[in-house]
Amino acid sequence: MSTKIIRKEQQAFGSFNNGAIIENKPIGFPQDRGIVKPYSNLFYWANAWSDKGGLIDEHPHKWFEILSFVLDGEIEHYDNKYNRWLKLEKGDVQIIRAGNGITHAEKILPNSRMFQIWFDPNIAITQNKPASYNDYKTSDFTAKQVNGINIINYTGNGGKLEMDAKGVIINNLTIPKGEHDLNINSNAILSMYVLRANGLTINNHNAVNDDFIIIENEKTLNISATNETELFSIETPQKLEYLTYREMARF
Repeated sequence: MSTKIIRKEQQAFGSFNNGAIIENKPIGFPQDRGIVKPYSNLFYWANAWSDKGGLIDEHPHKWFEILSFVLDGEIEHYDNKYNRWLKLEKGDVQIIRAGNGITHAEKILPNSRMFQIWFDPNIAITQNKPASYNDYKTSDFTAKQVNGINIINYTGNGGKLEMDAKGVIINNLTIPKGEHDLNINSNAILSMYVLRANGLTINNHNAVNDDFIIIENEKTLNISATNETELFSIETPQKLEYLTYREMARF
């Protein structure tokens, strides 16, 4: 059984547009030298924000599935498949299935924040597929109550977002003050980012804003919150039926 807490200061960091966009990365690229390497089909995770707004200029993607979750404010994105800029607002999500190649650009508008999360969906297959993407509005996702916890489900368990990567469940959890127990899959890896907390413990570990939490071989998630708490969670398989890019590249 294992619950690991990776503090913000232990994570990798990066920036774009001469520092206009800042990132902390629970899972960075190899050159970022973060302490957490890719695992399961979860390859990369960045929390990016901008106070005054910034541009990440046009750049190529291939093979991976790239998800963008707007946490605050607004972002705009462009790609060469449709040759247009589109806006996403708080609560909206985009997925790029990069396949055999696509170029992309994005703007983070002032006082905005987003997650960008990459998945390895078996690149031996996806490298031969044409690129595609979908934008989802916040109204596309439904919320449910489980043991008093409000759960917004993005993908897996009936969530609308369609992915090639298998065994992925992505949720946003709003947790009221108090003690809570949730049953979790002991055959999966649960990865969580603390979006909002004050007085939080998870499986008897203290957690604060921007902590990254990795839980394995546990059947129960115990949450104790002295104030309302918001967590972003991703469940991925412990074992895959294919070699990941990290395994093939040996980093």
